[in-house]
Amino acid sequence: MSIEKKAMQRIEKEFKDMTSKDSLYSIGRDSNNLFKWNAMIQGPEVTPYAGGMFSIDIKFPKNYPFTAPKFTFKTQIYHPNINSEGSICLNILKDKWSPPLTVEKVLLSMTSLLADPNPDDPLVGEIGELFKSNNIKSESSRMD
Repeated sequence: MSIEKKAMQRIEKEFKDMTSKDSLYSIGRDSNNLFKWNAMIQGPEVTPYAGGMFSIDIKFPKNYPFTAPKFTFKTQIYHPNINSEGSICLNILKDKWSPPLTVEKVLLSMTSLLADPNPDDPLVGEIGELFKSNNIKSESSRMD
């Protein structure tokens, strides 16, 4: 079986898993291309993003899950780890990716990133500096 065929089977299984249970995320896919999805995530409660809905495009490589999918925020967001093109600075999408990770686990990590930005490793330096200079943290991390 080809690598692309194995990727298609894995992608199909993840899609079924996310649509057949109570997932925290709304997921859809391109009817013409199994390798393109769209997800909607909610802004975490008690954060500046609470009440927001964020659209994310997901593009799977032909050798998924051995290579991470590309996640891109389509909804504009002011965040030190997400730039204006929607690129995301998240280690599991780069050097910490491993095949057991799933789209749902990555979306959960993105939700956590919204709740707890990492201004010490910013994708947008100015926003990271603003977060640090104003000691901005999410409300949830202040409750500790």
